[in-house]
Amino acid sequence: MTTANVEKVVKDRYSLGAERRVAELCCPTDYDPRYLEAIPEEVLERDYGCGDPSRYLKEGETVLDLGSGTGKICFIAAQVVGQTGRVIGVDMTPEMLAVARRAAPAVASRLGFANVEFRRGRIQDLKLDLDLLEEELVAKPVGDVESLLEIQGRSDELRHDQPLVDDDSVDVVVSNCVLNLVENRQKEELFREIYRVLNRGGRAVISDIVSDEPIPEEMQRDPELWSGCISGALTEEGFLAAFEEAGFHGIRILVRQAEPWQTVGGIEFRSVTVEAFKGKEGPCLERNQAVIYKGPFKEVLDDDDHRMERGLRYAVCDKTYNLYRQEPYCDSFDFLEPLEAIPLEAAEPFDCSRTPIREPRETKGRDYDLTSEAAESCCGPEGCC
Repeated sequence: MTTANVEKVVKDRYSLGAERRVAELCCPTDYDPRYLEAIPEEVLERDYGCGDPSRYLKEGETVLDLGSGTGKICFIAAQVVGQTGRVIGVDMTPEMLAVARRAAPAVASRLGFANVEFRRGRIQDLKLDLDLLEEELVAKPVGDVESLLEIQGRSDELRHDQPLVDDDSVDVVVSNCVLNLVENRQKEELFREIYRVLNRGGRAVISDIVSDEPIPEEMQRDPELWSGCISGALTEEGFLAAFEEAGFHGIRILVRQAEPWQTVGGIEFRSVTVEAFKGKEGPCLERNQAVIYKGPFKEVLDDDDHRMERGLRYAVCDKTYNLYRQEPYCDSFDFLEPLEAIPLEAAEPFDCSRTPIREPRETKGRDYDLTSEAAESCCGPEGCC
């Protein structure tokens, strides 16, 4: 199927789903009932998803929901991030957006604050505001080749001058069973767009349907299977690889559905929720820091090919050292600062193509010769072991 055909069958099916509930679009998911009380029934009845990425959000964060539909995840997220947070929903289906925008004032009234907005766009092209583009088309309809070329040029101008979502502007990107609906040739651009809009240190928390085997061509040509979250599913390993190829690190599976949601032609389709982080770019500088991997595995390999055995003291660059001090790594390592810190401006380049052992004297200093009394407590409040 072409990109245009995929978008049409998806849009047609979800336009119908905005008018009435379509049960086969829904993979049963439990949500925290506390957050559902403020959401109008019209939204709850027309919600289609396969997970709940909102449970991993934090107060005060700016959140972008891709394929926000009638707004259920957005309205839950609004309550989690609170008044100091912000939620943006993006969807390409006018009928879905109409329901979400209609519900937004009611939710704001019940919560006592308004922190949600809905924008119209394609999730694989988060620079183009489709509402603004439609205004251009209404003002100057396309009637010939010249006007078509002109509107294409105007689309590029809108992407540059008035992007739907700015670079480095959100803390968390969430999505609930939508990435699989994007045509396969555009999925690489989709993951790049997710990466683009995230702040450095931001993260994606994505719930989606994945398969345990590659999808045959004949299934990919079936419009019902496409719009039903089947034919466009990535394999489990392909889903994780897509994050890695886009530049993410710290990629981990938060939830993997044990039993398949559906099985088609012997291929199992199930829901997963994956978290991935942005921000491992930057120079590698030597500041005499070291880390010790605590286990439980005998050795680990990170996203920059640093291989570390349990219990050994490894030299790492300042960038890697600070990455490990954050989620999702921080609980797996002990961190050793040098006795005399090297100022960042005085740090020399560090060769991150290898992971050498850090000799203790490199952190303590070559002339370190301290002799001290035994500490009063080395194991706990009751003294030594």
